[in-house]
Amino acid sequence: MTRIVWLCFVLGLWQPFTLLGAPHIIVHPSVPVEQLSVAQLRSIFLMRQLQWPNGAPIRVFVLTTQSAGHQQFSKECLQLFPYQVERVWQKLTYSGIAPPPTELSSDMAMLEMISATPGAIGYVEQYDERYAAKVLPLQ
Repeated sequence: MTRIVWLCFVLGLWQPFTLLGAPHIIVHPSVPVEQLSVAQLRSIFLMRQLQWPNGAPIRVFVLTTQSAGHQQFSKECLQLFPYQVERVWQKLTYSGIAPPPTELSSDMAMLEMISATPGAIGYVEQYDERYAAKVLPLQ
């Protein structure tokens, strides 16, 4: 067993965040969407889609870019490397096209902000049903 772990580590196949659960995509209850495709999710988090289908503005919240949760979300849900996502945000921000997403430090802060902000979208590792946030499945 130890040899397998060591071999995976040497080959770069082991990541410290692989033991985390899959991220849950969460939105404010007012968001008029019941599911998203990976392409739609990527469009939202890369700041290409700025409004929901009803015309309400989208407010994007992310965990800090160095967090394991953000790294996992970028790779598994957006199917992009975190540095690719960050590069797009920097380009849009510095060119004045779109504001950067709001960074939060924890799942708890994410749940609180999503629950309190109409049009908000984010992700958490651990979903807590006590908050008024809707979980969206990916197609």
